[in-house]
Amino acid sequence: MIELAELTKVYDSGVVAVDRLSLSVESGEVYGLLGPNGAGKTTTLRMILGLLAPTSGEASIQGCRVSNEPLRMKRRIGLVSASAELYQWLTPREILHYFATGYGLRKENANARVEELARVMDLKNFIDRRCQTLSTGQAQRMNLARALIHDPPVVLLDEPTRGLDVVGAKVVFDYVQLLRTAQKAIILCTHQLDEAERFCDRFGLLYRGKLRHEGTLAELQSSTGRPTLVDMFLDLLNDADEEESSETMAKQSRATHE
Repeated sequence: MIELAELTKVYDSGVVAVDRLSLSVESGEVYGLLGPNGAGKTTTLRMILGLLAPTSGEASIQGCRVSNEPLRMKRRIGLVSASAELYQWLTPREILHYFATGYGLRKENANARVEELARVMDLKNFIDRRCQTLSTGQAQRMNLARALIHDPPVVLLDEPTRGLDVVGAKVVFDYVQLLRTAQKAIILCTHQLDEAERFCDRFGLLYRGKLRHEGTLAELQSSTGRPTLVDMFLDLLNDADEEESSETMAKQSRATHE
């Protein structure tokens, strides 16, 4: 479903944000793309979405390549981001119809899709109220529904529980289960490693743009000898510090001999 092949992004400053990243995500699978700030997660999502051109490599969905067909690629993706906001003076129904029009849905199809999402995401009690009157949980359900208006095969979740309380986070958990049941291919980026352990099928541990470990939790535990994702990342940080220290010493040594 989702295929990343040697995806790379090098900025003009010379910073390598994503370094030859290759991975795949199947239908009905939740893939946790995890890493600390600066690991390259958001850059990767932007390249998949076609918002940022890769330096090299490719991202594709169902054979549609972002380098050749960026608009078709976008139609295959639903994005849920913690930074996304609702239009406060519109109602959820109006927003859903607005996005349905943007994705090219016919009016009758849009009407049916809005009604279906209102039922599935439990929007009916507030679907015709202005968004400025919605509670945090209601706004979150609306934000999640918006990503599905065009029924995309792929959903990207970028820090979906950031700033949410326990109730809001549960809405997201239920949403992920809904996506899995609907056989969507899902990439989840989050700093909440304990949450990721609960509902991701596989994980990719990203650090400094490179995929350092990949597999199920059991596979990662076996290969790293660590019981939790937190422990694995602490090891990554320590190993990276040691590598950086060794590189610095090597440079100093070369400079001295020169």
